[in-house]
Amino acid sequence: MVERYVCEDYVVIKALENGVTVFGLTRGKDTKFHHTEKLDKGEVVIAQFTEHTSAIKVRGRAEILTKHGRVESDG
Repeated sequence: MVERYVCEDYVVIKALENGVTVFGLTRGKDTKFHHTEKLDKGEVVIAQFTEHTSAIKVRGRAEILTKHGRVESDG
């Protein structure tokens, strides 16, 4: 049986302060950071869950938009 991943979900992250960090975490037995982005206030990144990315971590104050709704991190 072929394992299927959700590869069509996107997340929009907008920095509400300087220095917001967005981390991409790997899929599999050992979860690791595989990518980071540093955002300044007003900058936006659009991230996608893929075969390799199973989670996204946000450090800092940011607005996060998904198909499930909007959430704001406290920083």
